[in-house]
Amino acid sequence: MAPPPGRPRPPAGEDEAVDAAPAGRPPGGEDRSRCTQAQLRRFIRSRSYLPLHELRRRFDLGGGPDDVTPIPTPDGTLWVGLPPREAGFLGELLRQGDVGIETSFDPEVRVVVGVYPMRPVGR
Repeated sequence: MAPPPGRPRPPAGEDEAVDAAPAGRPPGGEDRSRCTQAQLRRFIRSRSYLPLHELRRRFDLGGGPDDVTPIPTPDGTLWVGLPPREAGFLGELLRQGDVGIETSFDPEVRVVVGVYPMRPVGR
Protein backbone atom coordinates (compact mmCIF):
# COMPACT_ATOMS: atom_id res chain seq x y z
CA MET A 1 0.00 0.00 0.00
CA ALA A 2 1.48 3.34 -1.03
CA PRO A 3 1.86 6.10 1.56
CA PRO A 4 -0.40 9.15 1.25
CA PRO A 5 0.91 12.00 -0.91
CA GLY A 6 3.51 14.09 0.89
CA ARG A 7 4.59 11.25 3.20
CA PRO A 8 7.87 9.45 2.65
CA ARG A 9 7.80 5.71 2.07
CA PRO A 10 9.21 3.72 5.03
CA PRO A 11 12.63 2.19 4.42
CA ALA A 12 12.65 -1.38 3.12
CA GLY A 13 12.25 -3.94 5.87
CA GLU A 14 10.38 -1.64 8.27
CA ASP A 15 6.83 -2.51 9.18
CA GLU A 16 4.40 -0.41 7.15
CA ALA A 17 1.80 -0.69 9.93
CA VAL A 18 3.35 2.33 11.68
CA ASP A 19 0.49 4.50 10.38
CA ALA A 20 -2.16 2.01 11.48
CA ALA A 21 -4.71 3.10 14.06
CA PRO A 22 -4.75 1.47 17.49
CA ALA A 23 -6.80 -1.73 17.78
CA GLY A 24 -10.51 -0.95 17.77
CA ARG A 25 -10.16 2.47 16.20
CA PRO A 26 -10.22 3.31 12.50
CA PRO A 27 -7.74 5.85 11.12
CA GLY A 28 -8.67 9.33 12.28
CA GLY A 29 -9.70 8.15 15.77
CA GLU A 30 -13.47 8.13 15.25
CA ASP A 31 -15.35 5.40 17.11
CA ARG A 32 -16.50 2.59 14.80
CA SER A 33 -18.94 1.06 17.35
CA ARG A 34 -22.20 2.33 15.95
CA CYS A 35 -24.79 -0.40 16.39
CA THR A 36 -27.86 0.21 18.53
CA GLN A 37 -29.43 -2.12 21.07
CA ALA A 38 -32.38 -2.67 18.72
CA GLN A 39 -30.06 -3.65 15.85
CA LEU A 40 -28.19 -6.03 18.13
CA ARG A 41 -31.45 -7.63 19.34
CA ARG A 42 -32.80 -7.93 15.78
CA PHE A 43 -29.61 -9.57 14.49
CA ILE A 44 -29.45 -12.06 17.37
CA ARG A 45 -33.14 -12.95 16.94
CA SER A 46 -32.63 -13.57 13.22
CA ARG A 47 -30.44 -16.61 14.00
CA SER A 48 -30.88 -19.68 16.16
CA TYR A 49 -27.33 -19.33 17.54
CA LEU A 50 -24.68 -16.69 16.97
CA PRO A 51 -20.99 -17.04 17.86
CA LEU A 52 -19.67 -13.83 19.36
CA HIS A 53 -17.17 -13.32 16.53
CA GLU A 54 -20.14 -13.01 14.14
CA LEU A 55 -21.45 -10.03 16.13
CA ARG A 56 -18.04 -8.40 15.98
CA ARG A 57 -17.80 -8.98 12.22
CA ARG A 58 -21.38 -7.96 11.41
CA PHE A 59 -21.16 -4.63 13.24
CA ASP A 60 -17.45 -4.03 12.48
CA LEU A 61 -16.56 -3.87 16.18
CA GLY A 62 -12.83 -3.45 16.52
CA GLY A 63 -10.54 -4.44 19.32
CA GLY A 64 -7.89 -6.99 19.99
CA PRO A 65 -8.40 -10.72 20.49
CA ASP A 66 -7.94 -10.38 24.27
CA ASP A 67 -10.20 -7.33 24.79
CA VAL A 68 -13.09 -8.23 27.09
CA THR A 69 -15.68 -6.25 29.02
CA PRO A 70 -17.26 -7.39 32.30
CA ILE A 71 -21.05 -7.73 32.54
CA PRO A 72 -22.36 -7.99 36.11
CA THR A 73 -25.17 -10.55 36.56
CA PRO A 74 -26.91 -11.98 39.63
CA ASP A 75 -24.90 -15.20 39.09
CA GLY A 76 -21.55 -13.41 38.93
CA THR A 77 -19.53 -11.51 36.36
CA LEU A 78 -19.60 -12.52 32.70
CA TRP A 79 -16.74 -11.52 30.43
CA VAL A 80 -17.70 -10.67 26.85
CA GLY A 81 -15.37 -9.87 23.95
CA LEU A 82 -17.18 -6.72 22.84
CA PRO A 83 -16.49 -3.00 23.32
CA PRO A 84 -18.01 -1.57 26.52
CA ARG A 85 -20.99 0.07 24.78
CA GLU A 86 -22.09 -3.09 22.95
CA ALA A 87 -21.32 -5.27 25.98
CA GLY A 88 -23.72 -3.04 27.93
CA PHE A 89 -26.38 -3.59 25.26
CA LEU A 90 -25.86 -7.35 25.48
CA GLY A 91 -26.03 -7.21 29.29
CA GLU A 92 -29.34 -5.34 29.11
CA LEU A 93 -30.78 -7.84 26.60
CA LEU A 94 -29.69 -10.64 28.93
CA ARG A 95 -31.35 -8.98 31.96
CA GLN A 96 -34.56 -8.45 29.97
CA GLY A 97 -34.63 -12.13 29.03
CA ASP A 98 -34.37 -11.42 25.28
CA VAL A 99 -31.17 -13.41 24.78
CA GLY A 100 -29.38 -16.35 26.34
CA ILE A 101 -25.65 -16.90 26.40
CA GLU A 102 -23.24 -19.78 26.07
CA THR A 103 -20.08 -19.58 28.14
CA SER A 104 -16.72 -21.23 27.68
CA PHE A 105 -16.08 -24.44 29.63
CA ASP A 106 -12.31 -24.24 29.47
CA PRO A 107 -10.85 -22.27 31.18
CA GLU A 108 -13.23 -22.10 34.14
CA VAL A 109 -14.02 -18.44 33.55
CA ARG A 110 -17.45 -17.22 32.53
CA VAL A 111 -16.42 -16.00 29.06
CA VAL A 112 -19.28 -15.57 26.59
CA VAL A 113 -18.69 -17.45 23.34
CA GLY A 114 -22.18 -17.23 21.80
CA VAL A 115 -25.70 -15.88 22.11
CA TYR A 116 -29.15 -17.08 21.13
CA PRO A 117 -32.68 -15.64 21.19
CA MET A 118 -34.92 -16.58 24.11
CA ARG A 119 -38.25 -15.63 22.59
CA PRO A 120 -39.52 -16.84 19.21
CA VAL A 121 -39.66 -14.31 16.40
CA GLY A 122 -43.26 -13.36 15.63
CA ARG A 123 -43.99 -13.33 11.93
